[in-house]
Amino acid sequence: MQRNLRLADDARVSLDDHGSGTPLLMLHGFPSTARLWDQVAPRVAARGSRVIVPDLVGYGSSLAPAGARIDMASQARWMWQLLDALDIERVFLVAHDVGSAAAQLMVSAAPARARGLVILDGVYGSEWAMDAIESIRAWAPADAARLFPVLARRLGRSALMREMLAAYAGADGGRRLIRAARDLEPAQTALIGASLQASTVPALVLWGREDRYLDVETVGRPLADLLGAPLALLPGGHFTPIDCPSEVSDAVSDFVAARS
Repeated sequence: MQRNLRLADDARVSLDDHGSGTPLLMLHGFPSTARLWDQVAPRVAARGSRVIVPDLVGYGSSLAPAGARIDMASQARWMWQLLDALDIERVFLVAHDVGSAAAQLMVSAAPARARGLVILDGVYGSEWAMDAIESIRAWAPADAARLFPVLARRLGRSALMREMLAAYAGADGGRRLIRAARDLEPAQTALIGASLQASTVPALVLWGREDRYLDVETVGRPLADLLGAPLALLPGGHFTPIDCPSEVSDAVSDFVAARS
C-alpha cells in the first residue's frame, strides 16, 4: 500500500507499507529511492513482517520543507517522526549506503526504540565514499537536466536500477539530486561510535563481495567490529538489494525472526 504523510515541520514522506507483523523500516541511500527495496520488501513481508519503505525526505517522491537541509541527521529525525505518525514505537532498522548513517544516528539517539539494526554496504565513521559523488556535488544546477543520462550510463546496468534513477530525470530531478549530494556530511557519524557500542542493539552487517565504492576490509569489517555484529559477504556489488535480493531477504528475515 502506498501512502503519503505530512510530518510536523511540513516534510512530506512518500512510502510503501507492506504486510503486517513485526515492524521494519528500510532506508535507501544515495542516489537511490525506495525502489531499491522493490525485490526485497515483499519477500520479507511474506515472512511475517510489516515493512515500511519510505523515500528519504528530498529524495524520490518525498518533499523537503523549503530551505531545510536534507542531511542524514535530519533524515534520522524525520524517520522517527514518521514512525511516530504510524504509531510504531519499536522497530528493526534496515539500511543501505548513506541511509545507514541515518539508521546509526537513530540508534544513537533512541537505542531503546531499535529492536535491531541491519546495515548493507553502509558507512562507518567518516568513511562515506564521498569521492564517488564529488562530480555530482560539483555539478552546475543550470546543467541539472544532463545529470540523469550520465547516471543512467554509469549505474543503469539493470532495468530496476534505471527505473529507480528515473526519479532524478529532468532539470528538477537533477537539481534535487545535486542538493541531496551537497547536504551529505560525513562528520555527522564520525563521533558516534561509542554511543553505538553502548546501545547494545543487536546488529548484522551485509556486504557485496564486489562493492567498488565502500571496501569491505576498510569499511565493512571495522563497522561490524564496532557493532559487535556478524559480517556476511553476498554475491553482488554495492547495490546488494538489487544485485542479490533473495540473499538479502533471507538474511534480513532470519535476523528478525531470531529476535522476535
